[in-house]
Amino acid sequence: MPDVRVRISHTADLDAATLKAARALLYDVFDDMTSEDWEHALGGLHALVHEDGELIGHASVVQRRLLHGGRVLRCGYVEGVGVRADRRGRGHGAALMDALERVVRGGYDLGALGASDAAADFYAARGWQLWRGPSWALTPAGIRRTADEDGYIYVLPAAVPLDLDADLTGDWRDGDIW
Repeated sequence: MPDVRVRISHTADLDAATLKAARALLYDVFDDMTSEDWEHALGGLHALVHEDGELIGHASVVQRRLLHGGRVLRCGYVEGVGVRADRRGRGHGAALMDALERVVRGGYDLGALGASDAAADFYAARGWQLWRGPSWALTPAGIRRTADEDGYIYVLPAAVPLDLDADLTGDWRDGDIW
């Protein structure tokens, strides 16, 4: 039986070799990974799955601000969830999400993430809910519609009630807003 462990660490506590391994892993997992996508995964808490000392899974949660129902909400935004292809189907993704969902529920008003079609069922089975309302971004030029992201945003209710059919506006960042 392999030695499998999950650890949680802040970006500031990860050494250069671990960050390099996490970035390489995500570039292997996602064909369309960009430098902005990697930057989005930094600055928060990382869940790391190691098997026999080797990094095989990564996910992170970073703080963002979302506007909903006339309120600014503190959001634990999940980024960079990936497990090495030859280690999938063994519960590693669930272990990563267990760790991050605990952080979201204990420290944020809600969790959110942008899900691929392939991952949507995984998140839904864990209690993440599809945002049905229109999505927006608070850009340097003002609030702009992000209709292309509708149908891909999932939320994990935590400390505040949510109207899943209402508007949801995300704070600005380079690359993909959601």
